[in-house]
Amino acid sequence: MNDVILFAGTTEGRRIAEACRGQGLNLHVSVATEYGETLIESAENIDVLHGRKDAEEIAALIRETGAALVIDATHPYASEVTRILQKVCREQQTEYLRVLRREEHENTEHCVFVNDTEEAVAYLNSVQGNVLLTTGSKELPAYTKVEGFAERLYARILSLPEGVQQAAALGFTGRHLICMQGPFSEELNIAMLRAVDARYLVTKDTGAAGGFPEKIRAAKACGVTPVVIRRPLQEEGISVTECLALLGKRYGFSADADKEITILGIGTGSAGSMTLAAEQACAEAELLIGAKRLLESLARFHKESAAAILPKDILNIIETSSARRIVVAMSGDTGFYSGTKNLLPLLSAYHPAVLPGISSVAGFCSRIGVSWDDALLASAHGRVCNYVAKVRRYPKVILLSGGEGGVQKILRTLTEFGLGRVRVTVGENISYENEKISSGTAEELQDQDFDSLALLLIENPEAAQAVLTQGRPDEDFLRTDVPMTKQEVRAVTLSKLRLGRSGVLWDVGAGTGSVSLEMAECCEDGTVYAIERKEEACRLIEENMRHLGVSNVQVVFGKAPDCLEDLPAPSHVFVGGSSGNLREILLLALRKNPSVRIVLNTVTAETFAEAVTCMKTLPVKDPEIVQINVARGRKVGGYQMMTAQNPVAVISFNGGGDEI
Repeated sequence: MNDVILFAGTTEGRRIAEACRGQGLNLHVSVATEYGETLIESAENIDVLHGRKDAEEIAALIRETGAALVIDATHPYASEVTRILQKVCREQQTEYLRVLRREEHENTEHCVFVNDTEEAVAYLNSVQGNVLLTTGSKELPAYTKVEGFAERLYARILSLPEGVQQAAALGFTGRHLICMQGPFSEELNIAMLRAVDARYLVTKDTGAAGGFPEKIRAAKACGVTPVVIRRPLQEEGISVTECLALLGKRYGFSADADKEITILGIGTGSAGSMTLAAEQACAEAELLIGAKRLLESLARFHKESAAAILPKDILNIIETSSARRIVVAMSGDTGFYSGTKNLLPLLSAYHPAVLPGISSVAGFCSRIGVSWDDALLASAHGRVCNYVAKVRRYPKVILLSGGEGGVQKILRTLTEFGLGRVRVTVGENISYENEKISSGTAEELQDQDFDSLALLLIENPEAAQAVLTQGRPDEDFLRTDVPMTKQEVRAVTLSKLRLGRSGVLWDVGAGTGSVSLEMAECCEDGTVYAIERKEEACRLIEENMRHLGVSNVQVVFGKAPDCLEDLPAPSHVFVGGSSGNLREILLLALRKNPSVRIVLNTVTAETFAEAVTCMKTLPVKDPEIVQINVARGRKVGGYQMMTAQNPVAVISFNGGGDEI
């Protein structure tokens, strides 16, 4: 078995010990205090020793264990311990490895730097005002030399009996002695500084693991001057991640298992919109990953960063990085139109933590004083969204926009499809200094300039009265001499198509577009391709789209099957007119999607015969034939007389699933 000695007592030491638990080495962990011993749990391959050791005791421990490696993960300010370890390892001819905590240099332009405690005391004697001491109990005796220390100084120390007794004996009592275990958030530091009316904060550069960034940011927020004691040694060493990679390679275990991955929503992007948990995760991270825009908003943490958006790129960065604590930043909330959905399955081996954020919708609605529990939430940011159908159907829609001119395009499209009078509230740069809220109708706002990323609250009171059922009255459609599938036949046809909310739908021989438009209304998140070989009919379909406010129809001018080749594979096909090319049309649809759902309407005996032959000879299943005989009443004198319409055969089947 391989023996390694670890001198711990810091966060880094605890991380190394935890990663080595159950691995192929015997780890002897030396900590200075009983408190340090409680933070590291012993295991079959880990024994924990407490008590300060001099050079002779360290040498004896090396000889007794036969350790070939000594890891120094002591506090960056424990310079004397580091000197002793280096000296003993040289004498014992034992490999020495120094694990360093990265220094923090963010927002330090307002700090006063001193070399040691004596200089800190001298500086405090040259100024007036209360002081919050955060350097621990060990050096409290030196601060009693500050004039009026019992009234000016407030000491924050660990709640250990020995330290508390020592502090009280020195004269730090009552409100002037704060006994707590960290880490301390920026908000908690702010509260303490204000509670003691501090003008100065004394701290060491303990790095992110020691809460140094949170202290500096809190001091700046309160107008307090930080007095920073520089690190005593300019050392060379490696990070915890590099140490674990070395141990893993040498003793045969994976350092990746020790990686801590956090996926977090950073809210609307400004510093004030991040949750406390998100702030802490970023402060403790060694690497931040996210879109460039998000990383710019997190630059204040002064962390190593890598720009990536695609899940596979994020995974690659994580797998190849030596960083242990990695944060993947997502905009807004992790559960609302977030890349988290696609990323999580790729990171399952790391068991990532997910920290939700404040969504842009929540931030927007809070600004305008509107509830959103009764709104339909939708996004046109980086995706196709049939927002026209949603605004027609729902009284309250909250829509995320995206892309250059995104808001203007939405407003102009709403106006074009007869919704120019709906009430729209646009929120830009929510939570930032240049936040802007605009209100008006879609028609009034459509020519204004808006930011590419914005939210829209669209209110349509008339949506509550909208009737959306299969089989619209024929009178709803604009008519010419172009043929149209009548209301009753249309209702049965739509029922046989078995449409869902999304899909790719073909209407071959679309005529006036009556079936196309109703397919689009039923399938509001899908796209309908209305194929028509007559130019007059194509123009009529487009007119009916604007007339009825239906936007998710694309008119295709041409003769089937030639014009179908470049269309996406259909989920559903309706054939209302085939111009003698029925078999070729069906073959093409089945080739593009062997499981496609197909419905045919036939009026003539010849087309019916051809359809039945196709149903028998092509790879289809679940065939069904329904003949519809409709008679409509018409008033003759004082009576209603029934007038028969042409019978229509509705033939439906599914593709058999076999490739053609």
